[in-house]
Amino acid sequence: MTAAPEAQPPRPAGLPLLGHAPALMRDVLGFMTRMTRDHGDVVRVRLGAQDVWVVGHPGDIETLHLQTGRLFDKGLWRNPLLTRLLGRGLLISEGDFWLRQRRLAQPAFHGARIQGYLKVMQTQVQALTRDWAAGGERDVSADLSGMTLRIVMRSVMGLPENSAQVERISHALDQALTGFNRDFGVPLPPGVPTPARRLFRRGSNGLDDVMRELIAARRQQGGTHDDLLDMLLAARDDQGQPMTDAQLLDEVKNILLAGHDTTASTLTFALYLLATHPDADARLQEELTRLDGRPPGLDDLRSLPFLDAVIKETLRLYPAAWSTQREARQEVTVGGYVAPPGTLFVINHWVTQRDPRFFEHPDEFRPERWLDGLEARLPKYAYFPFGGGGRICIGREFARLEAAVALAHLAGQFRFTPLRPLRLEPAVSLRPRGGLPMRIEPRQSGREG
Repeated sequence: MTAAPEAQPPRPAGLPLLGHAPALMRDVLGFMTRMTRDHGDVVRVRLGAQDVWVVGHPGDIETLHLQTGRLFDKGLWRNPLLTRLLGRGLLISEGDFWLRQRRLAQPAFHGARIQGYLKVMQTQVQALTRDWAAGGERDVSADLSGMTLRIVMRSVMGLPENSAQVERISHALDQALTGFNRDFGVPLPPGVPTPARRLFRRGSNGLDDVMRELIAARRQQGGTHDDLLDMLLAARDDQGQPMTDAQLLDEVKNILLAGHDTTASTLTFALYLLATHPDADARLQEELTRLDGRPPGLDDLRSLPFLDAVIKETLRLYPAAWSTQREARQEVTVGGYVAPPGTLFVINHWVTQRDPRFFEHPDEFRPERWLDGLEARLPKYAYFPFGGGGRICIGREFARLEAAVALAHLAGQFRFTPLRPLRLEPAVSLRPRGGLPMRIEPRQSGREG
């Protein structure tokens, strides 16, 4: 943070031509951790001919977030697979177009509106409880992914859980995300048709097909369905203009991905952590006794501080957005170093949220750390699972409510025993690699939902 302005950040030695790409592909989380811990809060990583600046200090991360739109863009449009999947939706778009879309979509995520989807969440959690009632071995990650998909499809597009479209969307999403994750970090030009990229395109095309059908059908039906798609269809900008079908398609896909895959992973990680930390699980069970076996309501959630601490600690250790990026619009100074226009910065959620300068025993699962006002004492961007600044996640309150409702009920009803160690897959988001099989046992004091 005190380097001379004319200096360049350190750049550890890499391989000829490939630079640090092979090390990133082998273990991107471990590599990023070593880079920051060994070389400082700003370090250059070479990917082929390009230097990427990895940033790990909260002060610099705050600058990157708060100056996005003025000094920095997100720069995600440079990833051809990501733009194919998400189009010009909120996660990718920039500038005036992003601001217009954000203003159009924002009313759909107001607090009262989000609370209106509580019943949908409770219903789907109870349905999964019935599926798990007999116990046995299950891929908990896959089951939770199905549950969160049904919640978001019901909330966004009013689709019932047994809808054929939900199954088509689930299949297409699985293909697209699997293909994307397999392609992540592969040092080949975008036009090379690898098996992973072909799988990705099949999934992405299939997702577009079913979404277009649903949007067209809704326009023809008219009427009121009391879901997010209704609100997006009715939204008008300052000139009275609605979203086009292409814009609707992109925004619905963005909401679907952000509200489905990430929450399922957070719940999977939370259940795994509770299963492997019996003291924390016992403390949570004591708190959940007041629910008497039912899914929590809003008033219940306000009186479950340890549940909230478990979710915060899970998001600290396993943030769905394990890294994000920004691209310099002009010459900028970050961490005392001058970066030329076009410099790509990687923001290290994974490393910063495990930094021993800010968290005692940073790699340990200790939910109780959040019970004494830690969040208020931390530097602002030492803990930022939903990002920050103007580009903070628009669906964060939906995700928080969904995670709390599901975790309270499922953790209260069942015991979980992992059948293999947790393996991580960091790509679009952080999720368990190959799922997470666990043995499920109904708790004796629990009652079927």
